[in-house]
Amino acid sequence: MWPLSQGEIQGTKEFFIDALFSEKLTLPTHSRLTREELIQKIIFGGYPEVLTRQSEDRRYAWFDSYITTILQRDVRDIANIDGLMQLPRLLTLLATRASRLFNLAEISRISGIAQTTLSRYFAVLQTIFLIYTIPAYSNNLGKRLTKSSKLYFCDTGLSTHLLGITFSRLQHEPDLLGPLLENFVANELKKQLSWNKTHAELFHYRTTNGQEVDFILENKAGFAIGIEVKSSATLSEKDFKGLKHLSETLDDKLIRGILLYTGQQTLSFGKNLYAIPIGLLWEKN
Repeated sequence: MWPLSQGEIQGTKEFFIDALFSEKLTLPTHSRLTREELIQKIIFGGYPEVLTRQSEDRRYAWFDSYITTILQRDVRDIANIDGLMQLPRLLTLLATRASRLFNLAEISRISGIAQTTLSRYFAVLQTIFLIYTIPAYSNNLGKRLTKSSKLYFCDTGLSTHLLGITFSRLQHEPDLLGPLLENFVANELKKQLSWNKTHAELFHYRTTNGQEVDFILENKAGFAIGIEVKSSATLSEKDFKGLKHLSETLDDKLIRGILLYTGQQTLSFGKNLYAIPIGLLWEKN
């Protein structure tokens, strides 16, 4: 099963996606979440057992035990595959590829594991809710779009554990934060999709010439929300480049473009373009 969402951790269910698709966007103008609190949420993830362990050493021990247990017990229960000893090393390699295009051939080359075997491993790792992929958006656009899916971990606490990333490192090495923050947002969106009333699918968008938007939510009627994720607390017009490109491409099919960032104020950046604090994914008024 999926780890807990941030709302579930606080004892509630979030309906951020429903709000995005509503006729009029009504969200709080301010988030209480600080950057330090956000980093802590990324480090902890959503496993209930981890949330009760304030000591870094205790969390480390739990993740180590969890990985060993789930790979030795759950994998053996659902699949008869060889090379189980390779899975912990493969998981760590995959953690370095989170929030990136999923390239089976590249992972096979680096790991030394045959592509046919890797495909079986990936299927199992998805079945036991360790990893998942988000497909590329197409919608029959007359543009050259990337067809590869993107890879994500079901829990950022697990991926930071595998990579040895601590709270202090995330505070002082901004290049590490971007991919983990994107993965964190992807997880929250995936969880909310299972209970929001809006029936939508989650995609990523990238053209072959480099234009990209982290996420697209598309409902059954073909209307979409574009979502970009930025680890910065300050923004400028250039940060909306991808969303503006998407608006020109989808025209009236794009309801609005959302830039989720680490600041605390909800801001308007033009027609149907908004900067929204990441905390409002789950915070109430």
